[in-house]
Amino acid sequence: MICLDAVSKAKWPKGPECPRCESKRLSFVRTRLTWTCLECRKQFSVKVGTIFEDSPIGLDKWLCAMWLLANCKNGVSSYEVARDLKVTQKTAWFMLHRIRYAQHHGSINKMTGKVEADETFIGGEARNMHANKRAEKIHGRGPNGKAIVFGLLDRETGKVHATVVGTRRKYHLHSEIRKHVAPGAELNTDALKSYDGLDEYTHKVVDHAETYVDGTVHTNRLENSWSLLKRAIRGTYVSVEPFHLFRYLDEQSFRYNERHDTDRNRFQNVLNSVGGKRLTWNRLTCQEEG
Repeated sequence: MICLDAVSKAKWPKGPECPRCESKRLSFVRTRLTWTCLECRKQFSVKVGTIFEDSPIGLDKWLCAMWLLANCKNGVSSYEVARDLKVTQKTAWFMLHRIRYAQHHGSINKMTGKVEADETFIGGEARNMHANKRAEKIHGRGPNGKAIVFGLLDRETGKVHATVVGTRRKYHLHSEIRKHVAPGAELNTDALKSYDGLDEYTHKVVDHAETYVDGTVHTNRLENSWSLLKRAIRGTYVSVEPFHLFRYLDEQSFRYNERHDTDRNRFQNVLNSVGGKRLTWNRLTCQEEG
């Protein structure tokens, strides 16, 4: 009942309501922990319309997994969750991806003030690969065989936004910058030529071949975020498939953005975001579109 009350309050701040007809004339069925709508006569549980929907796993285990993923600084593996919660590794993996979905927060507010922009590569190092795998994935120098992650950090708020991009060319980087940074902001980047042409911003460049900090011009805070991301991937998750990488970015961005908050508040922030989000197994494993 404690877990049910916690999820119910997060989902319905003004009290339970029917997900079909939105009526508040309800009867609680204590033996089944569900509600019956007195208007449409349908039964529903608190899981309907959340990341928990259609899951046979109890809320007590769901909330434990949510606490672990929100507060473990280097993430938590599905094998560890499976051992702790007494579920299969496959179930734990599915649960963690659903929680990462709840951790995703889109924003229509553009970054202003001083903003850092940088990109990094995610993928196995060539020296750690088997010779056959290295020949298959690595061709020449550069980011071949690796995923490219682009990030923006607002120095005023300390919030970071990270996303997977196709290339480091102007088209992809300029598109992300203009989407998330307001014109007139001060943009701090390295000397990559793809950043040239952003005339609507006060563009300041630090050449890493010469120095990493030039007064207040640097990308050090964003690079600190990259180090935390790579520590989690290499130390906890070991290997991340490229088509799931954006979910791990959501997880790491959430923890980084909420790093000054308490464990309790981080957990509550995730819990408050479970409504209106559903991730099915087929969608997660790319067996259905959308």
